[in-house]
Amino acid sequence: MKKILVTGGCGYIGSHTIVDLIENGFDVISIDNNSRSSKDILTGIKNITGVTVKNYLVNLCNFDDTHAVFQEHPDITGIIHFAAYKAVGESVEKPLMYFENNNQSLINVLKCAEEFSIPYFVFSSSCTVYGNPEHVPVTESTPWLQAQSPYGYTKQMGEEMVKFTIGSNTMKSVLLRYFNPVGAHPSIQIGEVPIGKPANLVPAITQTAIGKLPEMKVHGGDYPTRDGSCVRDYIHVSDIAHAHTLALHYLIEGKNETAADVFNLGSGNGYTVLEVINAFESVSGRKLNYSIGPRRAGDVIAIFANNDKARKQLNWSCQYSLEEMMRTAWDWELKMKNDNIKFTNLN
Repeated sequence: MKKILVTGGCGYIGSHTIVDLIENGFDVISIDNNSRSSKDILTGIKNITGVTVKNYLVNLCNFDDTHAVFQEHPDITGIIHFAAYKAVGESVEKPLMYFENNNQSLINVLKCAEEFSIPYFVFSSSCTVYGNPEHVPVTESTPWLQAQSPYGYTKQMGEEMVKFTIGSNTMKSVLLRYFNPVGAHPSIQIGEVPIGKPANLVPAITQTAIGKLPEMKVHGGDYPTRDGSCVRDYIHVSDIAHAHTLALHYLIEGKNETAADVFNLGSGNGYTVLEVINAFESVSGRKLNYSIGPRRAGDVIAIFANNDKARKQLNWSCQYSLEEMMRTAWDWELKMKNDNIKFTNLN
């Protein structure tokens, strides 16, 4: 089995990707310091796959500690790099923290990848690289505009760092630009575990519905959209996870067209915030307590994907509808309550 290092493996997308990798025959190790995740997710991974995944509690901004993992595993074939801070609003409030963490961790991982001659690298990018696009849906060739948040700018810088690094060695890479991952694994053994108040829409919805939050704020009701709320492309987390497995196969089989191929990962559909709320209410049978608040700094008006390239070249497709996304997210929220799950944050 080819060994894959997943950074941020206890995180939301990272954990679902580990499950998909194991189910497709890969051997996986993880690096995650649990500053924004929970070690308890590893139990869920084992419940699904029967495999105990080794996780290293390492801060990737520390080069020596990062390097030690590579020394212990000289047989790593590929890296999937998720580890990063990802809250748009927080990045506006604490830009230097985002620049330091997201960029330094990537630099250290790339330095180790280069030193140990690891052939394949998959980078977790984001649709935020497009800024506030003039036309939607966006394709991989849509010109970048100014990033609307420091988080988005770290993804723009991250892509460039990968491209320039790849250009100086023999490594091959895929850059995956995610849109908005939601939902939980259909087994309901793993899902999204926000630390503190959720910054993303769907966990804010489910936590409000279950009573963890008294009310949910919709950030802006005066955008030039069909109902005044932002438009986003929501995609089930398991669909995104499987794309990483396909991206590795794509590289291993030598199908890449360039040293750093780029793919959008979105459903291709744009939904407003209010439409997502309505879908949740329909699936759950619960009326959500929400109000319309002011716009949030860093948010773009509307963005959704043209995913033709990923469908054709990676042979990837979305398997889950918006209703299924909402249903699994709600089932996961109910499981955490019914099982009295206490996720621990080590820091």
